[in-house]
Order: sequence, then structure tokens, then C-alpha cells
Amino acid sequence: MKSIAIFNNKGGVGKTTLLCNLAAFLVLEKKKKVLVVDADPQCNATQLTFDDEETEDLYENQKTFTIYNVIHPLSLGKGYTKDVTTLSRPDFGFDILIGDPRLSLKEDLLARDWSQALGGEGRGLRTSFLFSQLLTRFQDYEYVFFDVGPSLGSINRSVLLACDYFVSPMTIDIFSLKAVENIRISIENWTKQRSTALDNLQDHDALPDEVDPRLTIKFAGYVTQQYKAKTDGSGNLVAVKAYEKIMRRVAPTIKANFIEKLQPNKQSLEYQLGTIPNLVIPELPNPDSSCRCLVSGTASQITSQIKDMDGPNQAQP
Repeated sequence: MKSIAIFNNKGGVGKTTLLCNLAAFLVLEKKKKVLVVDADPQCNATQLTFDDEETEDLYENQKTFTIYNVIHPLSLGKGYTKDVTTLSRPDFGFDILIGDPRLSLKEDLLARDWSQALGGEGRGLRTSFLFSQLLTRFQDYEYVFFDVGPSLGSINRSVLLACDYFVSPMTIDIFSLKAVENIRISIENWTKQRSTALDNLQDHDALPDEVDPRLTIKFAGYVTQQYKAKTDGSGNLVAVKAYEKIMRRVAPTIKANFIEKLQPNKQSLEYQLGTIPNLVIPELPNPDSSCRCLVSGTASQITSQIKDMDGPNQAQP
């Protein structure tokens, strides 16, 4: 099983739409077994995969299992939840652990326990390994995709420290470039802090079983939205100058931050995974939908990249 977060520190870049269509493509076209975990309190992946009536029924039913039910027992001192319930989405093909706006109420819990973990407290580390432990429940899947918000807060820290890879969708603007630097700085800080927490840990039995405490996340690549264009005198579309200026900075910025700083031994790989013309897709995917064709090349690139980064005997495209 490979876990992948679709993440950028900038909003409005099409994270959720890209994720859901990548996941649907891998299931419906490549016959993979895929789970989507909606770890964004805004619940965008859940909204995209259920219609309004279904969504209302789910959240009006107090027995519906959501991402909130994963973390709430920890806040009560009861440890990890015993059972996890996912829902099947036949139209997309994948299963989903649906989101919950109440997840944002647990941001302070994760932040507080992270601080306690730095002092060597076992409970703090157990909370911080929440999503790492959750992934041990999903070994029957070939891919687990995490949808997350654009923040660098405690929820996303726990998700990113648990995942094998992250992929960054990007719009071509200055703020996406600044977000790349923010992510790199945060991962470097989290890595140091995690090492400190493990060094200071007083009770090693507090670590959850089957969880590798090392930081293993790798940057798998980025996806850009298609350039803004204007028509020249011959009727051809050409990129506007402002776009071209930013576009030329994307690859060097990615290389300087994610490759040279975070994984310098992986510099020979191609990290631009694809270009998506439009990440605003109004209808649900279906077996004949052309929207999945937009991500087919990107999906193949991601799975191939994972194979190249991890060597043989890994998930194949």
C-alpha cells in the first residue's frame, strides 16, 4: 500500500478535484483498489463524491462514521478507535473515509500533544502518530489518497508525517512559489522536532505497533494548471508574459526546495507530472467521462514515479 497526500500550502489549486479524478482513474481504468481519506475539515472530497441529498442524510445520522470518529477517542484518553468504517462510491470506484467539519475542533489537541511529545511524553507521540496508525488498517488497498486543506497546522502535519509521498498541484502565480518554500521549511522543522521527540521518549512502549517512527515522506512531483493564454495576430494561443515569467521559476523553485533540500539523492527524476487544462469539473466521473482522460497521463506518471523512487516490487501503474 502506498499513501499519497495531495497538498499545497495555497488554496484554490484544484487539490480535491485532481485527487478524486486520479483515484477514480486508478480504480476504473487501472483496476486498482483505492481509498480516499478526507482529512480536510472543509470536507471538499466528501462533497464532491456525494450529492446534496446523500450528504445531508449522512450528517444528519449520528451513527455515520467520519474522520472525527478516528481522532475523538484519543481526545478522551481511550486510545485509537477499534473499528474504522469506509463507504463505497460505485460511480467513482473508490472507497472513502468521509470528512467532518468537527475535525477542526481537534487542531488544538494535536498541537498540544505534539508539544508534549517534544518533552518525551508517550501520549503526545501516540496522538501525533494518529494517521500513521490509521494507515496500518488499510493494507488491503493499493493506494490511499489523503485530501487535506492548504494549512501547515497540526492536522496536516500529522497527515504528511504519516504518508509515503505528497504531490503538489500548482497554479502559476507567485503565491504557489512562496508555498513551496513554506512546505520545505515546515518539513525540515517537523523532521528535527520528531527526532527530538523520539530521543526524549521515556516509554518506548507508547509507540503504536506496526508504525515506523522515521519520517519517510517523499515529494513525488507537481501538476500545473494550463497556462493563461491570449490570441496572437494569426489566431494562435500564446502564453501571456506574466505567466511565462512565473512559469520559468517553477522548476527551479521546486528543485531548490523539494529536491536539493529534502531528497538530494533523487535529482535525476522528472518531477513535473503533468499539466491539467481545467481542474473545475462540474459532474461526477463515469466510465465514459472525458474528465478522467485529463488525468490519465498524470496518474501514470505518479505511479511510475513511485516505482522509480522505491525500486522494484512496489505498486505498479
